[in-house]
Amino acid sequence: MARRGGRATSRFTAYPGETATFAVWLCSCLLFLSAAEAGLYTASDQIVRLTPGNVVSVLLNSTAATVVEFYASWCGHCIAFSPVYKDLAIDIKEWKPAVELAAIDCAAEENRKVCSSYGIRGYPTLKFFHAYSTAESAGKAFRDFPRDVRGLRHKLIDQLETHGEPWPPACPPLEPTSQAEINSFFETNNVQHLALIFEEAQSYIGRELTLDLLQFENIAVRRVLSTEEGLVTKLGVTEFPSCYLYYPGGNFTRLKVNVEARTFYAYALQRLPGVVRSGKPPPVTTDGVTNSTEDLWRPFNRSRVYMADLESTLHYSLRVEVAAHTVIKGEALNSLKKYITVLVKYFPGRPVVVNLLKSVNSWLQNQTGSEISYDAFKEILDNSAQSPDTALPEGVRWVGCQGSRPHFRRYPCGVWTLFHVLTVQAKNVGGSDPQEVLSAMRNYVRSYFGCRLCAEHFENMARESLVEVSTLSSAVLWLWSRHNRVNNRLAGDLSEDPNFPKIQWPSPEMCEACHTVKENGDHRWNQDQVLPFLLSYFSSNSILKDYLEDEDQVLAKQREQHASQKLALEAQKRVERKAREALDLMMRPTSEPTVEEEEEEEEEGEEPQDEAVADEEEDGGEGAAAADDIGGKTSEPSPWAKPEMEVGRSRRQAHRKPSIVGMRMREVQEDIVDLDSFVNQHYKAKALQLAASSRVRPRTLQRKEEQEPGPVFGLGMELDGGLGMVGLQPMEADLELDVGQQRKRLQKRDLTGQYFGEGLSHRGRWMSMLSIGFSKVDISLCVILYFLSSMCLLAMYLFFKNRLKVRRVKISLP
Repeated sequence: MARRGGRATSRFTAYPGETATFAVWLCSCLLFLSAAEAGLYTASDQIVRLTPGNVVSVLLNSTAATVVEFYASWCGHCIAFSPVYKDLAIDIKEWKPAVELAAIDCAAEENRKVCSSYGIRGYPTLKFFHAYSTAESAGKAFRDFPRDVRGLRHKLIDQLETHGEPWPPACPPLEPTSQAEINSFFETNNVQHLALIFEEAQSYIGRELTLDLLQFENIAVRRVLSTEEGLVTKLGVTEFPSCYLYYPGGNFTRLKVNVEARTFYAYALQRLPGVVRSGKPPPVTTDGVTNSTEDLWRPFNRSRVYMADLESTLHYSLRVEVAAHTVIKGEALNSLKKYITVLVKYFPGRPVVVNLLKSVNSWLQNQTGSEISYDAFKEILDNSAQSPDTALPEGVRWVGCQGSRPHFRRYPCGVWTLFHVLTVQAKNVGGSDPQEVLSAMRNYVRSYFGCRLCAEHFENMARESLVEVSTLSSAVLWLWSRHNRVNNRLAGDLSEDPNFPKIQWPSPEMCEACHTVKENGDHRWNQDQVLPFLLSYFSSNSILKDYLEDEDQVLAKQREQHASQKLALEAQKRVERKAREALDLMMRPTSEPTVEEEEEEEEEGEEPQDEAVADEEEDGGEGAAAADDIGGKTSEPSPWAKPEMEVGRSRRQAHRKPSIVGMRMREVQEDIVDLDSFVNQHYKAKALQLAASSRVRPRTLQRKEEQEPGPVFGLGMELDGGLGMVGLQPMEADLELDVGQQRKRLQKRDLTGQYFGEGLSHRGRWMSMLSIGFSKVDISLCVILYFLSSMCLLAMYLFFKNRLKVRRVKISLP
């Protein structure tokens, strides 16, 4: 290759016509640059990737025979051989744990020492390592090994048979059997079926089948050569190869297959009654099987697709997997848009579901921002706007994808089925882009599929071969072939349902014409028959609508759910509003009294008024006469009608404990007393005191024309300590007004007052006398003004004193 590169370089300068060759070579090197960095094989290829850290554990003292490819990722022959090696790994996948395939990239800096230790000088190099190899073993190189799967498989069997002692423990015997061994076979082996493969001496079918059934229990395979006349005559064998089932007592029957070939034999033998994979539970009956919704098993036709599976897949995809992204942005948002667009174009669903998908797609396309929230997406998905005939049923109802256990099949089966239907529908309706559906599936799996390892495997398959899809038919076949590759990789895995084993689909029973053989006897898919089968199987006309919930019921449930959600939202808003109000009240230092407190105060204020009215009625005609004198209007009960009751009410209000919820702190009111109101409130109590010599006229708030003559009051000698004022008393006893007239005058003046209890101390009486009805603010202002005036006088005194000193003349004596 180096020499070819040198010639190309020299021709580049001498012969311009050869520049195209060099350009192609250069593009090839650039194309595989990423492969050189990451190697030619991935975890999806079922090939063990060797590193300095695991090479000892894989190759030395292993119970399995191992084939290792030493390659350089920049090597063109290695790149060309890698698909063959991958296909070999798929072909002999059932031979584990007797045989393993491995590979190591010698172009990687960290692997060069390992490659040099095994004497690798050219690429690719295949070496066979026997079981229980020692550190001194460098492996046996394959000289001029074939570049096809069948030839490599036969080469591997030849190397297996070179094992001496110890024989690989997992590998069954590969040598031909005899009649004597068959006669005593069931005495030494506890199996249910014995398969005898009659073949020619140069045939490999018997040995291949022995290894193909290695992972299955209750069956054994033995090779019988055509030269074993005793068994050939006893069973009447006339065709080679052929397969017979032999049972205890000498009973036998021929295995019926479509083609006498390895693949058909293996498929038929693996599905015999009682044959199960090692370590897997036997298939269970479906009578008592329940699914995740505790419903009984739903009988279904395995050869048909069910719409219930497709709608369940959409529900889980959009309401569960996409919901894992609280905020959808970047690549995930683009993947979601492409996914919904493909569903709108090709999903053959019911009208209500199609309308919902169109609504979601329209909303997504109108989003111009770089991100969306899933909550906003879910509102459209749940049809919160209540568009008519628009809904996606909630919950899952698996039918064709149901498994024998809740953790088998279901959603992964639904995803495969959904995209098979979409690729076929795109083919049937004439889509414009062959990769449209496959790209949407690739992006969705990469962004949202919950099994991240599965997403990585699918991405590896798409990266290596999706570019080969150029037609709508090839898109259908590409997805089918990759699905079978995944089935091969997962066969025997813990996720495999024993009732639904991972097989190469469709089976010969489902599509006999899809299977054929090559001239050398190897199995081959007849894609000319596979494509029509897929187009028919996944056609929209073939989808069954059994077990679907009625559309009217779906819409009714949606309306009920929206109504309940609306009520719950309103209740939540009320709770949040009350919580905010309570928090604001707790954080606010002072606030207005609550409505409940005001109502309680009004109710408490009404009780003494009612009693005052009752007292007024008892007074008789005096009150009525007073009312007639003023103008015929009935006066309201006076606040001082029941002073003792007022005092009790004030004490009750003072001792009332505020409520925590909705509590409002009352502002501290200033102790301001109106002199006129107290005169009128307590006139009756003070009118009988001894009159003083001086007279004063009572003040009033009435206008001059409304003023009426009243008694003349004197400044009494006694002080009302409860009121904090000097008592005003009438000079003459005959000037005393009756109670009704006093109430009428007070109402007309529309003055209110407040009564304080008379339980103050002697000291309090003197302080009340000094205040004479002034508030604390007034007194404080007076003190401040007095202090300021004193300071001003002091300043003036000091100023004039200094001036006099300056003007004083000093007389000096001569």
